[in-house]
Amino acid sequence: MGVEIQQVYIDTPHKKQMLRAASILKNGGVIVYPTDTIYGLAADITQKKAIEKILRIKKTNKHKLLSFVFPDLKEIGDWVKISNSTFRIMKKVLPGKYTFILPASKSVNKSILQKRQTIGVRVPNCEVSRCISIEMGMPILSASVPKGEDDYFTDPAEIASMFGHELDLILDSGILPNQPSSIIDFSVEPPVIIRNGAGDLSFF
Repeated sequence: MGVEIQQVYIDTPHKKQMLRAASILKNGGVIVYPTDTIYGLAADITQKKAIEKILRIKKTNKHKLLSFVFPDLKEIGDWVKISNSTFRIMKKVLPGKYTFILPASKSVNKSILQKRQTIGVRVPNCEVSRCISIEMGMPILSASVPKGEDDYFTDPAEIASMFGHELDLILDSGILPNQPSSIIDFSVEPPVIIRNGAGDLSFF
């Protein structure tokens, strides 16, 4: 049986769809969902097998940076170590098209970190990701859908064709622009821009 595909309105998703996505994640599934940049792979941060599946899809090792997607800034301090100055910058630009690399707190499971001490933090300007995270009651573990070394799948039909056997649900909001988030590493001083992506970097 092929992967389940549901058409979703990126700005006004139906609550039943968000509950369905959250239920799949809580039961160890992997989904694809739209963000304010590109499509993301999502898993429950407590589900080791789902995390391993995402790493297989990305064809990468366990030391690869993964991101936590939050609905807002309220709970970020529970998961990462963040200075007041960094928080002020994040408050200015989020929700938005940025990934902040920050030192992980002790709340982050070591199976996610492996030998890393950092995680990516995202607060997309996207109702789908916001609502799923709210229904989960925790951040979503997230990664991009890879298409080679520095490219990404942005067509849900192509994602289904390539990875459908590994996925439990695709939330389809059409073809998205191939513009990943900008990545800024705030685990070092001064901060370093890792990827010049969709977000406006003039703030940094």
